[in-house]
Amino acid sequence: MSQRSGYDPGVPCWVDLSSSDVDASARFYSEIFGWQAEMVDDPAAGGYGMFTHHGKKVAGVGPVMGEGMPSSWNTYIAADDVAALADRVKNAGGTVVMEPMQVFDEGSMTVFRGPDGSHAGAWEAGHHHGAELVNEPGSFCWNELITRDPAAAERFYSEVFGWRPELLEMGGLKYTEWHAGEPAIGGMMEMPSDFPPGTPSFWMTYFAVADLDATTAAAERLGAQILVRAMDAPPGPFSMLTDPQGATFSVIQLHEPQ
Repeated sequence: MSQRSGYDPGVPCWVDLSSSDVDASARFYSEIFGWQAEMVDDPAAGGYGMFTHHGKKVAGVGPVMGEGMPSSWNTYIAADDVAALADRVKNAGGTVVMEPMQVFDEGSMTVFRGPDGSHAGAWEAGHHHGAELVNEPGSFCWNELITRDPAAAERFYSEVFGWRPELLEMGGLKYTEWHAGEPAIGGMMEMPSDFPPGTPSFWMTYFAVADLDATTAAAERLGAQILVRAMDAPPGPFSMLTDPQGATFSVIQLHEPQ
C-alpha cells in the first residue's frame, strides 16, 4: 500500500468534503469505497470528521461553511510556511479566504482563491501529516484543476508554489501537468464547453478504485449522477460523478500505481 507519513512542500496532501448533509455523505462514501467515518469528538471541531480505509486516514468530511453553499471536494497542498504562502497568494493576484490559523495540534492552514476563481487550501508541511494512504483503491490519487482561465491559473500557481507546468497534447486535448520536481503532482485543463454555464473553476479529486464499472454502478444506485462514464485516459479509464449532495469527483481504475 502507498502509505505516507508526510509530504514535501508543493505536493497535494489532503482532500476533504464540505457537505450539505454529512451523515448522508458518510453513508454514501462508506458504501462505494468501503470507508469508515470517524467524527471528531470535540464541539470546537464544528462537526468535522475523518474517513479511514484499512485504518488509515484518507480524507476529511464536514458541513458546508454557510447555509445554501454547495457541497464540494477540496484540495489542500503542503507548504513550508502558510503565512508566507498567504502573502504570495496576495502578491500573485489571489485572495486569502481564510487567514492562516492553528487547527488543534495539526498545524496551521489557510484557504485561498486564485485569480481564475479556483479555491484550494494549504497545510504547513511537517505538522499536518495529510492522507496516510494514497494511490491505492479507496484513496485519492490525482488532483486536477479544471479552470476557465488556464493562463491566469498557470501564472498564479507557478508563482505561489513554484510549480513547473508541462503542456501535453492528448488526442487533440491540451493538458497541463504540474511538476514540483518529478514525477507530476497534479494536472490542469481548460473547462470543457459542456459544463453548465456559471460553473466556477475548481479542483477535481480523483479516487483510485479496483473496479470502475462496479463502483460507478454502486454510486448510481445510491443516487449519484454520472457525468462521464468509463472514459479512457492514459493512466486508466475513469468516470466523473456528482454525489447525492452535489459534490463532483472522479474515480479511476489505474493501470498501475501512480
